[in-house]
Amino acid sequence: MTDRQDLLAIAIEVAEEAAALLAKGYRSRPRADKKGRKDLVTEFDRASEALLVDRLRERTPGIPIVGEEGSGVADEPRSGPVWYVDPLDGTTNFVHGHPFYCVSVGLLWDDYPAVGAVVAPALATRWTGLVDDAGRSEARRNGEPCGVSMIDDLIDSLIATGFSPSGDGPGDNFEAYMRVKRAAQGVRRCGSAALDLCLVADGTYEAYWERRLHTWDVAAGAAIALAAGARVTALAGGPTDWHVGRLVASNGLVHRALVAQIADPQSGEPRGDERSSSLL
Repeated sequence: MTDRQDLLAIAIEVAEEAAALLAKGYRSRPRADKKGRKDLVTEFDRASEALLVDRLRERTPGIPIVGEEGSGVADEPRSGPVWYVDPLDGTTNFVHGHPFYCVSVGLLWDDYPAVGAVVAPALATRWTGLVDDAGRSEARRNGEPCGVSMIDDLIDSLIATGFSPSGDGPGDNFEAYMRVKRAAQGVRRCGSAALDLCLVADGTYEAYWERRLHTWDVAAGAAIALAAGARVTALAGGPTDWHVGRLVASNGLVHRALVAQIADPQSGEPRGDERSSSLL
């Protein structure tokens, strides 16, 4: 199966089913195991991923699947279509009963975000995005078309970011956070990269940046953001490597100003030439 509209329909269907599974455990204070000092996983992460992988294998045999909890193939650049699933993005929120969590089902095609479905059951909201092989795109929030905001000054912008579970060490995000906090109208941290990218796509945020992400964190959200007209680059403004885990997404109008605040010459992040993974 190669039709991207059909693949989007499948992504929505399986994400909705997994979200319904998660909703049954929401605010139940589920037991959480630790993958790291602050990195949690629950029975709902595992059950959601098992459901997603089983459904995608049934519906799209032959398309590789990469899952956060270790299902499917290894995360590496591949040609053709590859599914990337995050069965519960925002596990810490979910464990504590916070509503900002979601299921994220994305498809990279020739290592570029092409299809995305993100479903947030506690928010009663879903976002979808499609970028076809001719460059045409569509992004929707709860079935209605959505697009990036038109705010063009960082001081008037609401920006999002995130922090790794370890939250410290070389390349952490705290110094950049403080610089952006002083330069922007506000900075938010909701705890889900997929939701942050979707909130850029629908114009809630003017931009979002983060370090130390995984491909399954961003595949769906990036497809939705790009379909909505967002600009997505590496932190220093160059082309995005979806497997490296450092990116900035914006409405395009505040991109340069934000990059100037977050690019850290001491971090070893390569500086780009302002080319981007963008439809603009």
